[in-house]
Amino acid sequence: MRILGIETSCDETAAAVVEDGVRILSNVIASAKDAFLWSGGVIPEEAARKQVECILPVIAQAFSEAHITHEDLDAIAVTKGPGLLGSLIVGTTTARMIGAIWQKPLIGIHHHLGHLSSTWLLNPTSQAPCHSPKFPILTLTVSGGHTELWLRTAHTSGKLLGRTRDDAAGEAFDKGACLLGLPYPGGPAIAKAAESGNPNAFAFPHPLHSDDTIDFSFSGLKTSLKYLLRDLQKNTSILNSQFSIPDVAASYQHAICRHLCDRTMRALTQFPNIKEIHLVGGVSANTELRSMMEKSINGERETSQRASLPTRQVTVRWPTAIEYCTDNAAMIAAAAEFLVAERGWPTARSATDPSLPLTDMVENG
Repeated sequence: MRILGIETSCDETAAAVVEDGVRILSNVIASAKDAFLWSGGVIPEEAARKQVECILPVIAQAFSEAHITHEDLDAIAVTKGPGLLGSLIVGTTTARMIGAIWQKPLIGIHHHLGHLSSTWLLNPTSQAPCHSPKFPILTLTVSGGHTELWLRTAHTSGKLLGRTRDDAAGEAFDKGACLLGLPYPGGPAIAKAAESGNPNAFAFPHPLHSDDTIDFSFSGLKTSLKYLLRDLQKNTSILNSQFSIPDVAASYQHAICRHLCDRTMRALTQFPNIKEIHLVGGVSANTELRSMMEKSINGERETSQRASLPTRQVTVRWPTAIEYCTDNAAMIAAAAEFLVAERGWPTARSATDPSLPLTDMVENG
């Protein structure tokens, strides 16, 4: 089955053609992030205006790169929520219009279900996956707007184990970058600055480390960074040192990633049948997070071996390319494939909803 995916939940305008939920025939993304460098964040109205300009050319390019026409499509999938209302309306209105003209079924998709499906997308240079993901899966969704941990038993069945109580991980990076005088978006900026820094140079708190839940909290890390920079400003020679900002950035990044790994490992110990851990969302592109998660899994295996307990084989997986970590339309098309396979074709019109809960598409199970 070939599905055209459309994603316009934030500042990206994206379209993709995906075959059988895994093989990407095209994946086109027009990002407006450069337009918001001066503001340090997305301006919703401006994002929607740019999407109105880009949406049809992006769809046309997706068809061109896939070497198909609309007659070769089986369906159209579009993000119906959550997200910025104006941006969502651009995508859903366009999808409904072309769906009616081309007489193709329309599948409304939850943005997070797209991210949850992104680890099934093949690397563009691959023809087939070496090892398909296996349920049950523990999925850590980390982005600018959301930080959640899901126990998934199928594509559309799972349980929310924990979520952030305040800022999301991506917000913590963005706000931290602002405090450090680094550009937006904060995640890539801090990661680049941290490359030459010492992650152990400064001590940051370990949020909720003694808490019995699997929730997340990042507001305390942001506040700790603010006070650290305040104290450093008392000594301008330290603050202006070429080693200071990289060290702070590396330490701050390490603290965020440590918190994400700590919560994930806590969940892993509670659910012994987990076969894989997936990292999805924009922050899953962070190499420090990937490295720390794999080291955490290896440490868990070493502990089991020393205690003469059965060693679990847990695979850590993330999207095969950076463009599948951030918002993209390929993941929306993939999610539509899996949704239809498990629940059948939608029978009702998909309503646009900027606050759409994931329970709309993922059953508790």
